[in-house]
Amino acid sequence: MKLVPYPEYKESGVPWLGKIPAHWECLPHRAIFSEVKNQGQIDEPLLSVTIAKGVIPQSQLLANSSKKDSSNLDKSKYKLVCPDDIVYNKMRAWQGAIGISNYRGIVSPAYVVVRLRRAGDPNYFHYLLRTPLFAKEAERWSYGITPDMWSLRPEHFKLIYSCFPLHKEQIQIARFLDWKTSQINKFIRNKRRLIELLKEQKQNIINQAVTRGLDPKVKLKPSGVEWLGDIPEHWEVAPLKHLASINARVLPESTDENYTFKYCDISSVGTGRLIEEPETLRFDQAPSRARRILKKGDTILSTVRTYLKAVYYVPDEVEDWIASTGFAVLTPKKEIHPPFLGLLIQSNNFINRVIRESIGVAYPAIAETKLGTLHLSYPVSIEEQQKILEYITDSSKAIDQAISRAEREIELMREYRTRLISDVVTGKVDVRGIEVPDVSEEELLALDEDTAESDDVIDDALCAEAEE
Repeated sequence: MKLVPYPEYKESGVPWLGKIPAHWECLPHRAIFSEVKNQGQIDEPLLSVTIAKGVIPQSQLLANSSKKDSSNLDKSKYKLVCPDDIVYNKMRAWQGAIGISNYRGIVSPAYVVVRLRRAGDPNYFHYLLRTPLFAKEAERWSYGITPDMWSLRPEHFKLIYSCFPLHKEQIQIARFLDWKTSQINKFIRNKRRLIELLKEQKQNIINQAVTRGLDPKVKLKPSGVEWLGDIPEHWEVAPLKHLASINARVLPESTDENYTFKYCDISSVGTGRLIEEPETLRFDQAPSRARRILKKGDTILSTVRTYLKAVYYVPDEVEDWIASTGFAVLTPKKEIHPPFLGLLIQSNNFINRVIRESIGVAYPAIAETKLGTLHLSYPVSIEEQQKILEYITDSSKAIDQAISRAEREIELMREYRTRLISDVVTGKVDVRGIEVPDVSEEELLALDEDTAESDDVIDDALCAEAEE
């Protein structure tokens, strides 16, 4: 399907929109939306606006997050939201915290609720107002002392101009994007499932090799540790603290405030790999948990929210890398080959034991002292450790390549989806004559399933407090 431009365009006079179809209007939001301030509905369910998914019930949000309910006990000032209302967070609109509501409920005073004042399709504006183009425009109209305090107030939202196609055209655009987005998301979900299967396959290779070695006929002996089971008879067992120093290097509080470093937080680490590149921070702007110094050969393991199974071995020389105190930084001793220790820590046996020994429900954690007592089995010979590493590397090479390909395909499809939505809602391409099949209820509900696992949950109480 080849998308073509409209036959005729005109200048919108608005930089973020550029040229728009000649028959479209370009109107200020005060002509498109009216603000709704219906308060006092304290018995309605709570809603939240997330950057990734838009408006969702808070119960759904909390069920899939370690966050707790941050709403005020006094909800008399909370605002009523009806289906088809557009809701945005004043302090996060420039990050994309905006969208249509499919629910009736109430939201924090930190949100602004608007409703179409003329014939139009709210679903069209859901797509338009969640584009990177609009996010940049919202940022331009937001103000505050620091980015964390930037606020898009209702009086400024009303001054922003947006394009306004004919009502029937808005409906066609929204239906087209529902259809195409559901197809793209299905493709991405399938690729993500493939990646998970490939990861499991690689993990099985690692588990077998680091718990039994490479000789299938090797004689076994009891390890003496129940959860380790039998091990090769020439292997030894030792607590982690005998094989590695734990958190040996710490960034002091007296560090120069201008010191700049790469910061590894829990959200940037998966099982055996980095999910995203560490963020560059300056010491005076960094969180207080940015304290663990990393060097080549270290392995980091999440000791907070241990169910995430965040483990990463640092294979290369790194300069100015700092890990969160939510990690234990393990620096190998002479008895163990550094990358082999990384794989031992990543093995199901050990990481599941860490989870089992963790304390807490929302934020399960394991203390450094307890972590150090957990046992590992390993071959004494560094040569055997090296052979196991080489076997795992060779056996998983094709798997790693397949994972990289699938991740790149996901990245490209996400970029295509973003560009397609922006082009369609701003009239850069014409979808009026395209026959759009019906999208099932199940597919519509799955439109927001392709989201990163980043924590984009907003503290409503904090935002409301900052606005007062």
